[in-house]
Amino acid sequence: MNDHQRTDGFTAPIDDRYFEDYTAGATYEYGNVAVTEEEIIGFASQYDPQSFHVDPGAAKQGPFGGLVASGWHTVALMMQLFARHYLSTVASLGSPGVDELRWLKPVRPGDRLSLRLHTLDTRLSRSDPRRGIVRTLAELIDQSGEPVLRVTVVNLLRTRDSA
Repeated sequence: MNDHQRTDGFTAPIDDRYFEDYTAGATYEYGNVAVTEEEIIGFASQYDPQSFHVDPGAAKQGPFGGLVASGWHTVALMMQLFARHYLSTVASLGSPGVDELRWLKPVRPGDRLSLRLHTLDTRLSRSDPRRGIVRTLAELIDQSGEPVLRVTVVNLLRTRDSA
């Protein structure tokens, strides 16, 4: 099956998915991404150059007892899986923001992360009924089944009729 034909648990593939295809109460799990020391250091060197993110030697003496990924790196990994599997490629109109972003557990080299999503609620926009608002609880889960990141993502999506 081609990537554009995958439904990833939805009734419609990602390139034909609109507001109406998101159902409150639905849960999805996607992907598996390995976190490497090189990626942790590379990301942090550019965006979050704290010693426990960029210097393995110094990190051993730091608050986490070793090198850990920047929280912003874990958000980027979440977003990669979110966009690749859940968020419509034809109806997404962006996001007004996120709520309650929490880093729950350090992410270390060698961790394997997957994404668990729970569609919290959906509603038509009051200001423009050609679009809807979808709120989704997103969690990155490590190889032990423990959440390392939790955030509520808010997305604006076109309705099928407005396409």
